[in-house]
Amino acid sequence: MSPADTPEARAARLGLAVPDYGNPPYGGRYGTVKAFHRSGRLVFLSGFTPEDRAGVILHPGRLGDDVTLAQGQAAARAAAVNALGGIRLALGSLDRVTSVVRALCFVVCTAEFEEVHLVAGAATDLLVEVFGTEAGVGGRAAIGVMQLARRNCFEIWLTVEADTET
Repeated sequence: MSPADTPEARAARLGLAVPDYGNPPYGGRYGTVKAFHRSGRLVFLSGFTPEDRAGVILHPGRLGDDVTLAQGQAAARAAAVNALGGIRLALGSLDRVTSVVRALCFVVCTAEFEEVHLVAGAATDLLVEVFGTEAGVGGRAAIGVMQLARRNCFEIWLTVEADTET
C-alpha cells in the first residue's frame, strides 16, 4: 500500500473530522465505561453515537417519526467517524487496522420502520471508504431499538483486527 493510499490518507482526503477521544476522555456523560478492550489483535470498541465532543447530538429522535432516512444515514456516518476516533485512541493510527471484523448497529425507530439496514449501511459504507474493500467489509447486524441514551438515533459497536498484538 502506498503512503497516499493508507486509511489515514483516505480519511484526510474524505475531509473526515476524526475526534480525539484522549482529551477529554471517552465516556464522560455516560458513566463508568472504557473506550475499548484489546485482546491480542482484536480491538472491541465501546458504542459510538453521532454526537460531537461537546455533547451536541446530530439528529436526535426516532426514525419513522421525527428523523428521516437521510438524517438517520447522516447520523450513522457521523457515528462511524467517531468510531474512527476510538480506533485511533486504541491503536494510534487507522493504518494499523487490518480488518473490520464486525459492526453492531442500533437504530432507534418506530415499529413500522423497516429500513434499519439502509441506516446501518451508511456507517459501514464509510468504513469501506476508509479501509478499502478488502479490510473495510466485515460482518454487520442492524437492529431496530426503542431508545438509546440521550435521544441518540444511532449507535455503532465495532470490532477491528490490528496489525500486531500490542
